[in-house]
Amino acid sequence: MAKSGIEDHLETARTEYRRLEEQLSDPAVIADQSSYRDLTQRYAHLRQLIAVGEEWERLTEAITEEQELLEANDDLHDELAEAITADREKLTALERRFYLLLVPNDPNDAKNAIVEIRAGTGGEESSLFAADLFRMYARYAEAKKFKVTLMDSHPTPLGGFKQIVFAVEGKGAYGLFRYESGVHRVQRVPETESAGRIHTSTATVAVLPEAAEVEVTIDPKDLRIDTFRSTGPGGQSVNTTDSAVRITHIPTGIVVSCQDEKSQHKNKAQAMRVLRARLKHLYEHEQEEELAATRRSQIGSGERSEKIRTYNFPQNRVTDHRINLTLYKLGEIMEGNLDPITDALREAAVDRVRAGNA
Repeated sequence: MAKSGIEDHLETARTEYRRLEEQLSDPAVIADQSSYRDLTQRYAHLRQLIAVGEEWERLTEAITEEQELLEANDDLHDELAEAITADREKLTALERRFYLLLVPNDPNDAKNAIVEIRAGTGGEESSLFAADLFRMYARYAEAKKFKVTLMDSHPTPLGGFKQIVFAVEGKGAYGLFRYESGVHRVQRVPETESAGRIHTSTATVAVLPEAAEVEVTIDPKDLRIDTFRSTGPGGQSVNTTDSAVRITHIPTGIVVSCQDEKSQHKNKAQAMRVLRARLKHLYEHEQEEELAATRRSQIGSGERSEKIRTYNFPQNRVTDHRINLTLYKLGEIMEGNLDPITDALREAAVDRVRAGNA
């Protein structure tokens, strides 16, 4: 049987695993809690990778022995041939699982996600599409047993959103939702279109990992906090008290506002969550210019050409342009069944690793 590249990857993993064992017994490493946490997570991941690789090795040896028996024993030909076929199927599944584990993990994958949806080009139709995306994500999160917490929203009179910010809370939320960052394009006939013409609109989605307080230190002196009355569609006041909160981080110029809670204290807490996530995103890059380039690559300017996915309602079609995937099940996807797309994106990542391009 021809060997795959798993042996080389497995040996590399074993070498790193032994090295980490030594590091994790070093008192200096243990004293650095942040570093120690990262190393233990990597250690656990390598242990899982090695376990799958070793199972692949055992099954490979078993198939070789079965083939030798098959050649030497005609009496058991059918039974052995059936066993080899079944084991080869298991081997293929193990190989796929091994390469999936090789896909580089984002260290933030286990965190909560902060999702920001903004209407792009297309006027009111883009705001309605932003609302549709929020509904889709909320249902997807619910199916995955995650909690969705609304943090800030700017609704429009027709039921859309100029902007909506929410948290998806649960272990692994960011790892699942990070694939959604980018420009989403919709093609459909708006309810307000009397002539039945198809319009093209966009909405932008940015997904950030939520930062814990210990990860991002914020000096209260660097904050300017303003309060104002919450507003609803059309700008009318929906609250008679100044419960809405706007926080400006003076050193970076980042501005966050939250108004969906009736309590000023709760709005401030939600705004601080968003601010920490944005600052974490900023601090993970060496310069603010790099952050701007990264965010542009995520969400672009909202122009129709800068898209990661198209939702075509007349054709019941969804196309993810990053992997050239087209599915004719738009209704299911808009109801929150994003697994076919997310799974395909993960599979594409596996294929890149196998091809040596990751």
